[in-house]
Amino acid sequence: MSSATFFNAPPPQSYIKKNRSSTNVYHPQPEKLAILIEKSKSLNHLHQIHAFLYRHNLYGHPILNFKLQRSYSSLGRLNYSLALFNQTQNPNCFFYTSIIYSHTIHSLHDQAFFFYAQMLTQDVAPNAFTFSSILKSCPLEPAKMIHAQAIKFGLDSDLYVRTCLIDVYARGSDVVSARKLFDAMPEKSLVSLTAMITCYANYGMVKEARELFDGLQERDLVCWNVMIDGYVQHGLPNEGLMLFRRMLKTGVRPNEVTVVAIISACGHIGALESGRWVHSYIQNNGIEINGHVGTALVDMYSKCGSLKDARLVFERIRNKDVVVWNSMIVGYATHGFSQDAMHLFNEMCRIGYRPTDITFIGILSACGHAGLVSEGWQFFRLMKDEYGIEPKIEHYGCMVNLFGRAGHLKEAYELVKNMEINPDPVLWGTLLGACRLHGNLALGEEIAEFLINQNLANSGTYILLSNIYAAGGNWEGVARMRALLKDSGIEKEPGCSSIEVSNKVHEFFAGDLRHPKTKEIYMMLEEMEGWLKAHGYTPQTEIVLHDLSDVEKEQSLKVHSEKLAIAFGLISTKQGATIKIVKNLRVCADCHAVAKLISKITGRKILMRDRNRFHHFMNGLCSCGDYW
Repeated sequence: MSSATFFNAPPPQSYIKKNRSSTNVYHPQPEKLAILIEKSKSLNHLHQIHAFLYRHNLYGHPILNFKLQRSYSSLGRLNYSLALFNQTQNPNCFFYTSIIYSHTIHSLHDQAFFFYAQMLTQDVAPNAFTFSSILKSCPLEPAKMIHAQAIKFGLDSDLYVRTCLIDVYARGSDVVSARKLFDAMPEKSLVSLTAMITCYANYGMVKEARELFDGLQERDLVCWNVMIDGYVQHGLPNEGLMLFRRMLKTGVRPNEVTVVAIISACGHIGALESGRWVHSYIQNNGIEINGHVGTALVDMYSKCGSLKDARLVFERIRNKDVVVWNSMIVGYATHGFSQDAMHLFNEMCRIGYRPTDITFIGILSACGHAGLVSEGWQFFRLMKDEYGIEPKIEHYGCMVNLFGRAGHLKEAYELVKNMEINPDPVLWGTLLGACRLHGNLALGEEIAEFLINQNLANSGTYILLSNIYAAGGNWEGVARMRALLKDSGIEKEPGCSSIEVSNKVHEFFAGDLRHPKTKEIYMMLEEMEGWLKAHGYTPQTEIVLHDLSDVEKEQSLKVHSEKLAIAFGLISTKQGATIKIVKNLRVCADCHAVAKLISKITGRKILMRDRNRFHHFMNGLCSCGDYW
């Protein structure tokens, strides 16, 4: 809410004058009136009490005035609070604290600082509540000045003030300062412990956060939410799900914040059945499926491969905002259903929603998955010319991917060189991947050398160039790239495929022997090999990046994580059931070919989500049309 909204509305003087003329011999007790003010839940009720105070000459009572000021603010009428404050002669610390608090909870920090400065110039000394009020949601840099003021007034060691300071430093990711304050606290409340856990979780220090969490004598819902969300936001969704189940066993009921985090966790790992259970829990326990929860559900179902469920949730969300529309558009794009994405985009605009930068990331991505170069160009221009949205690095990434996959390497390279913002390693990596896809070694080497010389290279840079060399049989180049990768200290992200069976997620790495059913999995691999050879399958050994014999290359391909997951799915699910796999990297060409054949041989649908998109394998074909 803007400050203009607050200050332009008139105070309820007309209401007060209308009710002031009444006479009443009743002499009210201020203590009871104070309680009545605190319990008021509507503006109309508060107006009546305010008028009553005028009728009985209590409008100048300091405690009642203070209570009214707070209540008006809590009901979103800061203009009334301000009017009361301005009518107060010689306001004391409590009045100043109240008006400061009223502004900070509405994120009007400049005005809050104005009143704080005013109280100091009027020689009104702040108390602990003043500092805890002004620190609430305060940005980091101004908070440092307030911290110095708290030290000056000897209030920095107060439990509430110290907790608020820890929270400020936590939100500003200043872990060192937050920990220093926390360690110096002689008494640690649940709120201060939660603030420190939040600090660690926000900064990705989930191990340290969990140590504090496990040491708590008591835990409230906020504390559980912080720890669960910390896991989910930092790439540990399984740990988040396990902690959620533990929370339910303790009898703590989740709220909207909890379920949004857990729905996100299910989406990350493609745990559809777990996601459906959470959806059912939401419906059965009175948690409203508003835009926030609904968007999370649409995103989860899309990531778990069930666009049908995603669309059902989308249709049932009332009062959709553009974020909800974006989630459905991105869902269609990720599955390669480009026409559906564009249809939804047109429908959204027709109704009157204004697309955002996220909308265009979704629609440009949809064009990229289908090779719609001219349509992509049109949307890219429309974004800036029609809606005034300046392209971000993600939009340029979508365009480079679109050009690169379509073989327009020159256009992609020119776009990168002429960008108005500096390209990042991901963008260069996208272009390098296109060079590998189309065998343009010269351009690939030029880009790779530039990235290495500018210290912009990551593991993908070396691996992609290594792929280009390997495809051309240049094993000396492959060895040089591997040496550079090792010398740089950058670790290659290992390929991992996961599959959910009976509400449990099973993970596989290449050549994995850790699973309890390893023997049965490898027996199924042998059976699959027989099926594949009978249908004319030839292993694509050219994609193996090591100088090995053909037999060794075939064996290397045979135990890729995707194939292990498919084998496990075949032995662990009912005949005819869809096999759903999530791969953290791009699916390799050989595994893609194998999945198509297995879908034809077994009559099963195989749904695979890789880093770039979804692949729906049915009857020997893939939804991507071998364009990915």
